[in-house]
Amino acid sequence: MTSTTMSGRLNALGRAELTLLARNRTAVFVALLVPLAMVAAMKSTLEQVDLGGTGLTVAGAALSGGIGMVLMQVVYMNLVAAYVARREDLVLKRLRTGEIADGEILAGTALPSVALALAQTVLVVLAGAALFGLGAPERPELLVAGLLLGVVLLAALAAATSAVTRTVQTAQITTLPLFLVSMMGSGLFVPLEILPDRVASVCELLPVTGVMTLVRAGWLGGADGYDLLGAGLTALAWTVLAVFAVQRWFRWEPRR
Repeated sequence: MTSTTMSGRLNALGRAELTLLARNRTAVFVALLVPLAMVAAMKSTLEQVDLGGTGLTVAGAALSGGIGMVLMQVVYMNLVAAYVARREDLVLKRLRTGEIADGEILAGTALPSVALALAQTVLVVLAGAALFGLGAPERPELLVAGLLLGVVLLAALAAATSAVTRTVQTAQITTLPLFLVSMMGSGLFVPLEILPDRVASVCELLPVTGVMTLVRAGWLGGADGYDLLGAGLTALAWTVLAVFAVQRWFRWEPRR
């Protein structure tokens, strides 16, 4: 019997998932076009908001929020549907009979969505520099750290959410709470700087807020060391909780 390496198994599973994603026109449409449409909507809305004193421009707030929107829709919402579909089609169950580990199955399934989200993020940053005068990221290490934390956190949250999602169709419902809370409270749509202090303090504890703080500070600057440390610890704490939830409640068998 020929053994395989972990990288080889992940590569094979990732290629298979990419093929399935490419065949799903609805998923491709949502992943590619909906985040861009949301960025345009955010920019239009933010033009009506007074951002004075926040240190943010309309373009900066909209495009950095757009990165969060890409992570939410391409990684989180797309992956919930993918995990549920593979579970209900018995793909996950069959994969577990081989030598591939559980973590490799989850990671391999997530690879195409993560790669697509990172590619779109690069395009958003390039568009911000070329078309909106935002310039290159001021602290690229923070931007990269925020993106990496974001994809790990949201992939884990997607796997956890799939445990309470019966069908691919109901994934549109089970993903809505986190999406709406993050859109309004984590700085995707409404910058925390314009919220009342008490509301902003509560919103800082939401799952995606730490990621958005790191991403925005990495691209646009402006955050101090204390805020960045708190943001990083918050994101790490939610990641640990999400991984624990996956280990405890993730379902490998169809929900019938």
